[in-house]
Amino acid sequence: MFRRVGRPPLPGPSEIATTASATPSSPVTVSFLGVSTVLFDDGESAILTDGFFSRPSLARTLALPLRSDMQRIDAALRRAGIISLDAVLCAHSHYDHALDSAAVARITGAVLVGGSSTGFIGQGSDLPDDRIVAVENGETTAHGNFAVTFLESVHSHPDRAHGVIERPLSQPARVSEYRCGEAWSMLIEHIPSGRNALVHSSAGFRAGMLHGSRADVVYLSIGQLGRQSRAFIEQYWRETVSVVGARRVVLTHWDNFFRPLRKPLHALPYAFDDMTASIDVLADCARRDGVVLELPTLWRRVDPWA
Repeated sequence: MFRRVGRPPLPGPSEIATTASATPSSPVTVSFLGVSTVLFDDGESAILTDGFFSRPSLARTLALPLRSDMQRIDAALRRAGIISLDAVLCAHSHYDHALDSAAVARITGAVLVGGSSTGFIGQGSDLPDDRIVAVENGETTAHGNFAVTFLESVHSHPDRAHGVIERPLSQPARVSEYRCGEAWSMLIEHIPSGRNALVHSSAGFRAGMLHGSRADVVYLSIGQLGRQSRAFIEQYWRETVSVVGARRVVLTHWDNFFRPLRKPLHALPYAFDDMTASIDVLADCARRDGVVLELPTLWRRVDPWA
């Protein structure tokens, strides 16, 4: 079967909205830092999902064991204005989420939170046991002014490194060793303001997994979603956006993570995904339901509740 070459163009401002910048009065700000790395910060407490900054090239990823690139991590933390974190929340344990999670936690003084597979990544990185938190489905953890509830989902199809990590994983390690483990949908509440968001970092779902949950904003992964049918994408929307009553959806996991963050973000090549195909369906869903659909700008601190 013929497969398209190249990559989809990023939608322009006339096609999809961008989130407004935060103001000094914003009680909490959010920053998109590539893939599904998202920073929530109120000036007193801060939490980060994933913390993937190394972004090794495709050739290096396939050919060599991987280790965190500390120069790239340090540069990204400086650029994002991150000095300390209360928690690094790992959505699952594939390398494009978890490769740098323990290193970022160690540098920023954070606890590393995720499933048992993420815990083994922390152990293999010599993170102290009291800074590793392994959660169960439905568990809520507290980190400064934030509360996070972990709800088990499933990874998008295909999951090329399925299964769990069963022992401490030290770097360097092959990409195939970063097995998925549990895939989490994370409900985040900023306790002082009552603002809430859902961070859903892989484009799969369990039917009914978010029943009874509420979130005004959803940070929604679309990685590999463009390879799915329209019916699947519409059900994905219902199970992640409609069910929680969201009024704004910010798209994540669309950028080519084989490119470093110092270069402009590109969509993943057609060989991996079709961003345009997924956005076309999601935009129809958003218009029908009166939901604002947005593409985030790298590094920008925004107030998605404004």
